[in-house]
Amino acid sequence: MELSCRAIVYCCYFACLLLFISSPKATAEEDPSSVVSRFQQYLQINTAQPSPHYTQAADFILSQAQSLSLETQTLEFAQGKPLILLKWPGSNPDLPSILLNSHTDVVPVEQEKWSHHPFGAHLDRLGNIYARGSQDMKCVGMQYLEAIRKLKASGFKPLRSVYLSFVPDEEIGGHDGAEKFADSDVFKNLNVGIVVDEGLASPNENYRTFYAERCPWWLVIKATGQPGHGAKLYDNTAMENLLKSIESVRRFRASQFDLVKAGLKAEGEVVSVNMAFLKAGTPSPTGFVMNLQPSEAEAGFDVRVPPTADPESLERRITEEWAPASRNMTFQFKQKVSVHDNFGKPVLTATDSSNPWWALLEEAVRKAGGKLGRPEIFPASTDARYFRQQGLPAIGFSPMANTPILLHDHNEFLNQDEYLKGIDIYVSIIKAYASYVEHTREEGSRDEL
Repeated sequence: MELSCRAIVYCCYFACLLLFISSPKATAEEDPSSVVSRFQQYLQINTAQPSPHYTQAADFILSQAQSLSLETQTLEFAQGKPLILLKWPGSNPDLPSILLNSHTDVVPVEQEKWSHHPFGAHLDRLGNIYARGSQDMKCVGMQYLEAIRKLKASGFKPLRSVYLSFVPDEEIGGHDGAEKFADSDVFKNLNVGIVVDEGLASPNENYRTFYAERCPWWLVIKATGQPGHGAKLYDNTAMENLLKSIESVRRFRASQFDLVKAGLKAEGEVVSVNMAFLKAGTPSPTGFVMNLQPSEAEAGFDVRVPPTADPESLERRITEEWAPASRNMTFQFKQKVSVHDNFGKPVLTATDSSNPWWALLEEAVRKAGGKLGRPEIFPASTDARYFRQQGLPAIGFSPMANTPILLHDHNEFLNQDEYLKGIDIYVSIIKAYASYVEHTREEGSRDEL
């Protein structure tokens, strides 16, 4: 009888052990090398513009979604440019959902200037993973997936539905990707309450967060004048008038840059102006005709305007100082993104108590052992602007601390430890967002009673 009881005890012990081993919590901690390996696989897919391998990237993302039992949908707003939409259904589909956005394309590379192959995802002895997209932004797309993998393994069930969008063409403006997606009926039916998109690496211990971004105004100024002999001195030539404008632009640029240098404003808070091209002269078989003053001259400028700036004042400056008609000058915008959303409000996301999503993110990052710096305006453009245009809150956030900013640079890399830590940060954020229950004013009053 004693032997039988002991046998029963052992059987129960081994049964419990098997249950523990097969339980979600027991499998939550995966070998980090496997996690890093999946990141490397994604990085090894060459999605550089102008000929990104979108189909290969889409197949990889769909395979990851299948391993996580996520719902999948492939959309094509432009032929040959798949947008992958994944869904982790929440238990209350009536609540506004969470959208985690990332882009699949990357910028081109000059391979000969890299220490390691830009699509080899080389892991060096320091743990740095070298690849185009390691910071911008394949890291974030994979961190979303790996965070969900961890949450599922822990047994977590979301209250709100969580969507992941992997969009094409962000690096060339996002017009066939996020822009069309944000304007689509598909997007409207998602009932999105908050969007999370890319941010920037931080050279210090504080993660960077972005609540807005500067709007691109791509300005071309054209000057005209009478042509003449190269030796002749006379007023109002096309080149003379254009050079006066360039000098006026340069002075304005310097005044804005001085504010940044003095620490009075962050880079994203000033209007930046950089000359992109200068076009003039009469071509010849050996270059240009040197003894002829041209009748036309053009200069192009990449102007970035924060939503906190006064756009009317800047337009007056362009009309009166940079391209005055009195000097036979005209201007046009190749692109001009409004600093206001579709409802006439500044294109920015609130960072105060009026926006619970911001407070949730701050607390989630803190709980995961991270630190946040002061909220910033993103100095360039991301796909987040298309969602903010719809009046939605959108937060730019890439969990990369103690990391040099190398997006679009040679030898772009991300350390594997920083990548793995970022997954835990997103575990905390997704859990907080997907569990959030809004309290109405009426409910708050009842609670007080």
